[in-house]
Amino acid sequence: MATQLTLPRLGQGMESGTIVRWLKQEGEQVQKGEALYELDTEKVTQEVEADASGVVLKILAGEGEEVDVGKPVAVIGEEGEQVEAAAAPEPEQKHEEPKQEEQREPEPAPPTERVEAQESAARDGRVKASPLARRIARERGIDLGQLHGTGPEGRIVAEDVERAAATPVAPAAVPGEVERVELTKTRRTIARRLTDAWTIPVFQLTVSADTTRVGELVRRHREANEDVRLTVTDVLTKVCAQALMRHRTVNAQYAEDAILRFPTANVGIAVAASGGLIVPVIRSAERLTLSDIAAARSDVVGRARDGKLRQEDLEDGTFTISNLGMPQYGIEQFVAVLNPPQAAILAVGATEERVVARDGELEILPMVTLTATCDHRAVDGADGAEFLATVKSFLEEPGLAL
Repeated sequence: MATQLTLPRLGQGMESGTIVRWLKQEGEQVQKGEALYELDTEKVTQEVEADASGVVLKILAGEGEEVDVGKPVAVIGEEGEQVEAAAAPEPEQKHEEPKQEEQREPEPAPPTERVEAQESAARDGRVKASPLARRIARERGIDLGQLHGTGPEGRIVAEDVERAAATPVAPAAVPGEVERVELTKTRRTIARRLTDAWTIPVFQLTVSADTTRVGELVRRHREANEDVRLTVTDVLTKVCAQALMRHRTVNAQYAEDAILRFPTANVGIAVAASGGLIVPVIRSAERLTLSDIAAARSDVVGRARDGKLRQEDLEDGTFTISNLGMPQYGIEQFVAVLNPPQAAILAVGATEERVVARDGELEILPMVTLTATCDHRAVDGADGAEFLATVKSFLEEPGLAL
């Protein structure tokens, strides 16, 4: 008997998703658990697995089509099995009849007919482009109508869009012309979450730490472990995780009628990806070695920039680190916006040489400025100060956290 597959809910708050690309076509065999299609949600683009084994009898949602959670997307069954009646969604019920017959609106076509109509329209002169090419063009504000496709029958593929994005664009002919860039799902999500964060009562605390020992640790670790490239962010992840275990009031979440304090530190790393800022999570960081953290960070950050994150990579974070201290930025100090529902985030500036008074003498030391933003509903000022003091002491003597 044929099995109708519906769009799954892949994370909390997910209401819909856009089919990016079908990995199996009608008539092809698919095994349960095998990747069936790519789905673009508010946060990530990920592969969705088939819930059953058999032949793809009918695809009910075309590439580029947005589908609500729970709606049918495909039918899988035995080869030759008839599924037309079972696969087609029920027509929409009309609550009002038109007054005149000639004014009657045509009923919406089934999804498969809409896809065929779209393909026909493409052959009749509309821009032909792959779904991935359309998504990249939408994110980067590129007009597909101005591109020359190198795919079959002149179809625009992702490489054509990437090439156009890398080509310098001539200045607009009209001075001051406004450029309109449509919001992607990811950018809409970022805007909504930042707006929510702005309504939370927060406070900031700032300290500076001597990173002499951290620099030595990173250098020695790289010399001893050529296969793993340790970074300052990895040390910060370990240090913050250990500090969170000492100060669980900061490893927390405000939940209206309660404060949730977590038993493990799931540390999120803010990453600037092509579609916007995302925060993949390194779970139970306090239990991991520096090499483990470096490997995990390299994996999730790499996949974040390649658009290959899974929904679970972004879930269950209890604390976030936002590091803008890289040489290409050189930001000395900044305040990071809270990442709800987490109760705290740490902003990390650039390490720079400063003149510091120590024991009555002036020394030039590598110093970094750290600024913690805390949700005052869940964290008191003294708790935040004690947490930040522990982070500072661990950075200045990393052996205390290892």
